[in-house]
Amino acid sequence: MITTKTITNCCTLILSFFMIAMTSCSSNEEDTSASLADGKSTVITDLAGDTGASMGDGTNGKEQRSFHTFLFRFSDQKQIWLHTKADSLQYMKTKDWDIAFTGPYNSEVFVNSAKYQYNPGFEGPATNTAVVLISDAYKNVTQAPADSEFDKSEITKIGWSSSESSAGWFYYSLSSHIMQAIPDRTYAIRLPNGKYAKLQLVNAYKGNPPAVTDLNWPAPYFTFRYFVQNDGSKNLNTK
Repeated sequence: MITTKTITNCCTLILSFFMIAMTSCSSNEEDTSASLADGKSTVITDLAGDTGASMGDGTNGKEQRSFHTFLFRFSDQKQIWLHTKADSLQYMKTKDWDIAFTGPYNSEVFVNSAKYQYNPGFEGPATNTAVVLISDAYKNVTQAPADSEFDKSEITKIGWSSSESSAGWFYYSLSSHIMQAIPDRTYAIRLPNGKYAKLQLVNAYKGNPPAVTDLNWPAPYFTFRYFVQNDGSKNLNTK
C-alpha cells in the first residue's frame, strides 16, 4: 500500500538526489573554470572584442556594421585594433602579431599567415606559420606535431564549425543565434617567430558562462588560454 509517509519519503529522496546533482554540476563548473590556470599557460578572460557593432539594426548602444578586426600578440598580450586603413597598413603585414579575431562578433580566428588571401597577414613576412587541430583536451596536448604535419595542414581559419569534421572552435545555432564552444579542441600553432604554441578558445561571452540561453548576453568577450614554448622545442606540456 502506498501511504502518505511513503510518498513523503520518496519526495525527500528525490529532492536529496536533485540537490546532490546540482551541487556536483556546480562543483564541476567551478573546477572547469579554475583548471584554466595551470601555472604555465597564459589565461585571457573577458577580452573585449568590438562590442559597439551589431549584426542587426535596433540594438541598444550598438550600430549595424562590420566588426572591426583586432590582432593579438602572445608574448605580451597586446591587442592591436584595425579601426582605419592606416591601422591596417601599419600592422597587418608584419610579424608583430600571432592571431587575428575577425568576422561576425570577432569569432573567426586567423593565425598570422602570408599565404592565404583572406588572412589579415596575406603577402606579409609570416611565411612559415601553420595551425593543426588536435582533437583532445588542452592539458593532454604535450607535444607539437611534426613539421610535416604543419606543412600539409589546410586549416586557414578557425571559426564556425559546420560539422564535426570542421576545424572550427564553436557551434552556432541558427534558431537561437547562440555560440557554443566545442570541447576537446586544441590548436597547435607554428608561430611567425618559429616557436610552437597551443591554443584553446573557451568562450565568447562575458564571464565565461558554462551555458548561454539569453540572446542579449554581453558579447564578444573572449576567454582563451595558450602556451608558447620559448625554448624553441615542441614540448607543449603544461601539466
